[in-house]
Amino acid sequence: HLYVPMSLCPHHHVLMSLSPPHVFLSPHYPRCPYIPQFGRTEVIDNSLNPDFLHKFVLDYCFEERQNLRFDLLPLPVPCPYVPSAPRYDVDSKTPDLSKHDFLGQAFCTLGEIVGSAGSRLEKPLIGIPGKKCGTIILLAEELGNCRDVATLQFCANKLDKKDFFGKSDPFMVFYRSNEDGTFTICHKTEVVRNTLNPVWAAFAIPVRALCNGDHDRAIKVEVYDWDRDGSHDFIGEFTTSYRELAQGQSHLNVYEVVNPRKKMKKKKYLNSGTVTLLSFAVEAEHTFLDYIRGGTQLNFTVAIDFTASNGNPSQPTSLHYLSPFQLNAYSLALRAVGDIIQDYDSDKMFPALGFGAKVPPDGHVSHEFPLNGDASNPACRGIAGVLEAYQRSLRRVQLYGPTNFAPVVNHVARSAAAVLDGSQYFVLLIITDGVISDMAQTKEAIVNAAKLPMSIIIVGVGQAEFDAMVELDGDDIRISSRGKVAERDIVQFVPFRDYMSGGPGAGLSMAGLAREVLAEIPDQLLSYMKARGIKPPPIPPMSPETPPP
Repeated sequence: HLYVPMSLCPHHHVLMSLSPPHVFLSPHYPRCPYIPQFGRTEVIDNSLNPDFLHKFVLDYCFEERQNLRFDLLPLPVPCPYVPSAPRYDVDSKTPDLSKHDFLGQAFCTLGEIVGSAGSRLEKPLIGIPGKKCGTIILLAEELGNCRDVATLQFCANKLDKKDFFGKSDPFMVFYRSNEDGTFTICHKTEVVRNTLNPVWAAFAIPVRALCNGDHDRAIKVEVYDWDRDGSHDFIGEFTTSYRELAQGQSHLNVYEVVNPRKKMKKKKYLNSGTVTLLSFAVEAEHTFLDYIRGGTQLNFTVAIDFTASNGNPSQPTSLHYLSPFQLNAYSLALRAVGDIIQDYDSDKMFPALGFGAKVPPDGHVSHEFPLNGDASNPACRGIAGVLEAYQRSLRRVQLYGPTNFAPVVNHVARSAAAVLDGSQYFVLLIITDGVISDMAQTKEAIVNAAKLPMSIIIVGVGQAEFDAMVELDGDDIRISSRGKVAERDIVQFVPFRDYMSGGPGAGLSMAGLAREVLAEIPDQLLSYMKARGIKPPPIPPMSPETPPP
């Protein structure tokens, strides 16, 4: 059985298959008698290589670390703590979990599964000392039946005249039917003024909004004559379905507009005009997961502020102070973002740069120096490697200034400019404490980078004013330089202090920080791909399954 307990925020839906017997999933990993269940598979008898048919629909959030735990159990029996929950071993009578037999367990994040080649992840089962427990194979795919977008255009002919001094100002309102027989509005066309034969503009609508993925569900369309005071006059209505509309322009998609009241009162009443479908097209709306599953890699680069305004690193008041008891603000921000991003980078090698310090051997000021000391290859292994290189750099460089962003932005932009085919997308995390010194150059660098497969995250630490960072963010006014406006909004700024309460290090919500700074990455990636007409790569073929040990 597979048990999948976890708390998730809604975003995109993921259909997850789980291969090999009995499992728990939780947002945390406590050894407790009962973990809330997300779901479980069917039982497969007499097999050491079960292939489960049951699938689980989970909500996927790129910007969250969604921890999963899989416990493989022999058979479900009542739990002594919660009657509806399973116990580990049918033969043991003790409530102590440590004395129950089980077949193994595995831990991962949903991002690890999604970010693996073909969204297929193999994990060794662990939990029994000195014994090989086998392998669990996890597959993920995005539910695709609700991602289609339909584009439709209609015209009408000989609609009823409703205005005393003119003709009519018709518009249409579309409703999808609900399970309980009620209707929910899903689209309203524009008003076409003073005509009984309107041609409405084509409009696009998600298929999910139009029929909730049920192609045979009734769609009701009402036609009105617009009035300035809002008391629009009802002309008539008709019903159709997505399946009928999908047949495109034909005699089957010419609808009589009927006013039920008129039909009841007038024996010779036929209709109040007709509405004709002029065109119908549907295409899949590509999603972030389409590109990730197709092999697009997220390349993560870190740039850390080493200016003197951070304070002497040897003093506890410094933002760079390396306490033996807790991580400083720079390290916390790096961990919060990096722990999520790393699931989407196959080699787990992350370039790490510093700026604003005097560096050995000659003590010159650099705004683009490698934290690992290797200018030819500034990449560090994993987030732990970046943290280690950062701590070593604090001991060998002299904090100085000024605070220049343009060099590190251009550094990553050069890498992004070399890979424009959609196979890689670059994310630069800048962690800084102060007011930017090269605003004009940075704005120019960002405007140029907006053309590239690249996003920039800025986390501001300390208590400085970050007005310039808000300007770079461009949520309200798109950033520009020398009369050129950035093609895309690629910058997200978040002040670190918004995720702390009390004194330094107290009450930090690392999950909240990660959510805020990473929430825009999927849409920014999609905006680049769409602007360049890049389709998701085909899903790479799966490697042959590893035979069980």
